[in-house]
Amino acid sequence: MPAGEPLHESSEAEGEVQVWAQIKTEVKRDAESEPALASYLYSTILSHSSLERSLSFHLGNKLCSSTLLSTLLYDLFLDAFSSDSSLRAATVADLFAARERDPACVSFSHCLLNYKGFLACQAQRVAHKLWSQSRKPLALALQSRIADVFSVDIHPAARIGKGVLFDHATGVVVGETAVIGNNVSILHHVTLGGTGKAGGDRHPKIGDGVLIGAGATILGNVKIGEGAKIGAGSVVLIDVPPWTTAVGNPARLVGGKERPSKHEDVPGESMDHTSFISEWSDYII
Repeated sequence: MPAGEPLHESSEAEGEVQVWAQIKTEVKRDAESEPALASYLYSTILSHSSLERSLSFHLGNKLCSSTLLSTLLYDLFLDAFSSDSSLRAATVADLFAARERDPACVSFSHCLLNYKGFLACQAQRVAHKLWSQSRKPLALALQSRIADVFSVDIHPAARIGKGVLFDHATGVVVGETAVIGNNVSILHHVTLGGTGKAGGDRHPKIGDGVLIGAGATILGNVKIGEGAKIGAGSVVLIDVPPWTTAVGNPARLVGGKERPSKHEDVPGESMDHTSFISEWSDYII
């Protein structure tokens, strides 16, 4: 089941059950091979009856503080995941995204337990749901805890699709009116920000299948078209057409503005960061 493939509700439920069964199989194996982790793995995974219960427990323990109790957060997350099938479907799609795109991701359980980009994204979706319900103080409190714990700062009003990979994720900043499409991959230290103190719709709109390299900065209400690729360290201030590559500071289109080179693969899924180099530069080490 590809991460971005649209599924009917019954198929989504089946996929969730299958992934949860795989996670438990992986964790049982790990608990047997590493007894030091057995208690942790049992309390976090094996003692729970479903993926949403395990994830809610894990997020609650990760994000709690001396005054924001894990039991309160567990109930909050569980209510959100249990009542909203789209949140659960997005979780499963994100697990597939990490497993399929990141060669360092050795298992679904590794992602669920250890990938802070994945965990930050799931928590932000709950914060977004709270924001949409006008529970803004609680949504903002969650944003603060997510930033403190995971070093990922995503405003609760930002909209995020499914099949999204925040790879490494440290230092990612996403502003209030930003939109991130489906099957997008974003590396560490990426900023989707505004251009100043003006209000209103002021943050980037990232199309489906986009890849944004490490340290890239995209500012303003600009559109990054479907299947576009933003090179690492680039600074983007204007729209980027679909299926093109923008690199540099300020960013320029590979192949030129008038007839930019276009690729056929989906960068957000292929994770191809460097194939444009032959067209962009004759620099040789």
